[in-house]
Amino acid sequence: MVLDKKKNFLQRLEFIRFYAKWVKSVPNEVWSEQQAVLINSMMKNARNFMMSGEEYLRLKERGEN
Repeated sequence: MVLDKKKNFLQRLEFIRFYAKWVKSVPNEVWSEQQAVLINSMMKNARNFMMSGEEYLRLKERGEN
C-alpha cells in the first residue's frame, strides 16, 4: 500500500513537471484554450453528478469517500 502511494506520488510529480515544461514551450493561446476545454468539461460533468453538494459533504464528514 505504501509503495503504491509513493509510486502514485512520483507519477503525479512527473506529470506536473512534464506539463509545466509543455506550458512554458507553447504560446499562451494554445494552453489556455486547452485549460478552457478542461474546465468546461469539468463543469458539465459536475452538473451531471448524481449527488447534491450537501449529500457529498455529509458523506465526506462521515469518512465515506
